[in-house]
Amino acid sequence: MTNLTKKAENLLLLIWAQAFIALAGSLFFSEVMGYVPCELCWIQRILMYPLVIIYGVAAFKKQVSIALPGLILSGIGMFVSLYHYLVQKLPALQEAGDGCGLVPCNVAYVNYFGFITIPFLAGIAFIVIFVLHLLLIKEIKENK
Repeated sequence: MTNLTKKAENLLLLIWAQAFIALAGSLFFSEVMGYVPCELCWIQRILMYPLVIIYGVAAFKKQVSIALPGLILSGIGMFVSLYHYLVQKLPALQEAGDGCGLVPCNVAYVNYFGFITIPFLAGIAFIVIFVLHLLLIKEIKENK
């Protein structure tokens, strides 16, 4: 068990909260709103859902070292979300979204303010988690 600073503990909890909100949001869109996820949405879920457990356990045990897979998953998730967003928004890539599976990946169930879609929200969540984890690593190194 590592002695973490209060700032490091708060960063871990903040990362966990972001992952939990993203999980709850994706379940809200599919289970409450009835939006069927496409294949790229499922990949993003596969990358996001474990983050709740990873960062929850890391916060509980106060061990940042066990949260390293979260940094990797969130890094990959950023790129998957970016690609998915581009498939929805760029006409040149929209044809690629038609062959995605039963639910086309280029369908935007929500489009708030003309640019906020579900992959955009997932991408922001992955970026927040990734950046906060980098800040956490910086905090740990400064206080060694």
